[in-house]
Amino acid sequence: MKKAITLITLFITCSLLPQNIDQKLTDLGIELPKTPKPMANYVNAVRVDNTIYLSGKGPRKTDGTYITGKVGKDLTIEEAQQAARLVGINQLAALKETIGNLDKVKRIVKVLGMVNCTTDFTEQPKVINGFSDLMVEVFGEKGRHARSAVGMGSLPANISVEIEMIVEIEE
Repeated sequence: MKKAITLITLFITCSLLPQNIDQKLTDLGIELPKTPKPMANYVNAVRVDNTIYLSGKGPRKTDGTYITGKVGKDLTIEEAQQAARLVGINQLAALKETIGNLDKVKRIVKVLGMVNCTTDFTEQPKVINGFSDLMVEVFGEKGRHARSAVGMGSLPANISVEIEMIVEIEE
């Protein structure tokens, strides 16, 4: 009985400790890339009080190239999900650059996922799950968010996915 109480106490104590997101990323085998400068007249993120608005990002690979093509024609749902996951990694890099420490994230609030797809493709939510699943892997319940997942006739430079997000932080 004493051992069970000790284990319960340890579990409760550990669940109340602040999460170390950098360690979580390491455990997941994720290395955040350097965030590139915007390609046009905008910024990567804007902070208003404790809310961070992140500009749309695409699936930029570490070599600087992007995953491109139309989902439903050039890419499968699974390939597009991996592209959306990559966008998530890129958004986390931009967020960390903006706030300095991902442990400040109080909640991923809202996500807008845009999928470059054929006119008959209707599985946009499945594609954007690649992004959403990553946010939950990294932040747990704080990563669950409101979301829109929509199809687009095209995206800049023919990227397969573009995602923007809104994040609440705490100091």
